[in-house]
Amino acid sequence: MRAAVLHETGQDKLEVLDDIEAVGFGPGKVRLRLRATGLCHSDLSAMAGVLPQPAPFIPGHEGAGEVLDVGDGVTGLSAGDRVLVCWLPACGDCPACQRGQTELCLTGFMNAGTPNFRRSGGSSQELFGMSGTGTFAEEIVLPAACAVPIPDDVPYDIAALIGCGVTTGLGAVFNTARVEAGSSVAVIGCGGVGISVIQGARASGAAQIVAVDPVESRREAALRFGATEAVAPDGLDTAKNSVTAGEGFDYVFEVVGRSATARRAYEITRRGGTLCVVGAGALDDFLQFNMFELFFDEKRILPSLYGGGDVLRSYRRTIDLWRAGRIDLEGLITHRVRLGEINEAIGQMRTGEALRTCIEI
Repeated sequence: MRAAVLHETGQDKLEVLDDIEAVGFGPGKVRLRLRATGLCHSDLSAMAGVLPQPAPFIPGHEGAGEVLDVGDGVTGLSAGDRVLVCWLPACGDCPACQRGQTELCLTGFMNAGTPNFRRSGGSSQELFGMSGTGTFAEEIVLPAACAVPIPDDVPYDIAALIGCGVTTGLGAVFNTARVEAGSSVAVIGCGGVGISVIQGARASGAAQIVAVDPVESRREAALRFGATEAVAPDGLDTAKNSVTAGEGFDYVFEVVGRSATARRAYEITRRGGTLCVVGAGALDDFLQFNMFELFFDEKRILPSLYGGGDVLRSYRRTIDLWRAGRIDLEGLITHRVRLGEINEAIGQMRTGEALRTCIEI
């Protein structure tokens, strides 16, 4: 089968090969035929080494397709079922799951350390899948918990977005920050996840939503999706003064994953307000505060991993909001490519041209 492979961490481009085999099928596993996958900025971060991921590997963690086969002991799934890929499944038994913090379950991360592909030629080289998945491939073998059934009216491309970026953005608003109606919100970073944060803030009834991004096309998109104002980073202080009379925003979402933007986000959060860190950053990028400001300003700093809540419930909520017309998921897909054009899609994301690219497999 075909798949896009990164041979070494730090390489800029993927190689699309046709001698890849999905391995590991057996009890408790499912084999999927992928139909659509989204390109998430986390894929680029893993390729660059910002996010830890063993190589060589097949990127992609935002996918949807149909079940080809199920292993012994798998219940609730059968061949032909339409599913989305959940890259962070909950085991249901660990202490985090027992506390109801299923997004902190380490089962999914443990999957990332086991190769689930190999080259079928003479080398028989083992390949990892990103975050234990690897959706830039025609087929994939996963633990059954990673395959979540979707209703028949949800297209594969929409389901793929729900599998990561949309759930991450909406969940940061609904589950982690819990934005209140009438509040002021700033969103720093307006790619696919940032736009989802904006849509969540609008659905929550925020009165002012200021979008911040250096790319003009993304600022224009933010306005279409519900931002009341969109500015470049150098216009942020002016926006803060005009919207909040200089006090600072009730909620600020950092959706970049860098200490510099997180620090900036902290500075524009009002005293007693909430800074929600959504962007996935590097292990060696440190964010600094002094002890007095932490005590005196009483700002809440809330990291949000994968939307910060039960992802299965978040999936259902997202589908309900989409069906009701409260959020726009089709509009997030600005580009479509085939698997063989994956490097074109990567270039579009790096320049900021694309919000989300759907890779049709």
